[in-house]
Amino acid sequence: MEKTLEKILGEYRKNEGNLISILQDIEDSFGYLPEDAVNWFSARLDIPASRFYGVATFYSQFHFKPRGKNIITACCGTACHVKGSERLINGIRKELDLSEGEDTTKDKEFTLEKVNCIGACSIAPVIIINKKVNGKVSADKLLKELRSLKDIKGEGK
Repeated sequence: MEKTLEKILGEYRKNEGNLISILQDIEDSFGYLPEDAVNWFSARLDIPASRFYGVATFYSQFHFKPRGKNIITACCGTACHVKGSERLINGIRKELDLSEGEDTTKDKEFTLEKVNCIGACSIAPVIIINKKVNGKVSADKLLKELRSLKDIKGEGK
């Protein structure tokens, strides 16, 4: 971790970066913002850790715990809700064996995120899988996609 953080710090100093660029580089390197990394930068730059966290909590692009290799984003906006997004989310939870409080599978292969709206109401319900937007999603289509990702890993049902 230290080597990666030193590299990020070097880029920050070379390019006259800002807190957001540091946070983005940490997120890109580790997939989330480890507390140790934030504290490391706080000490090196003499910037309170609370400033880093203040910026990071403002933007939804930052995460504070490890995420899965495959990111599933479910829209829960009004149009998607009316068209059955909650039923789809429950199906995803069941397929991935996620309990109500969990969002990432134990093997770190999948993370399920719920968002308020992605702005694609005309193709509701919408599920984004690894940055690919899937509109007018049916339960069958969704399960087929999830199972194909699981098969790639070699553990399909």
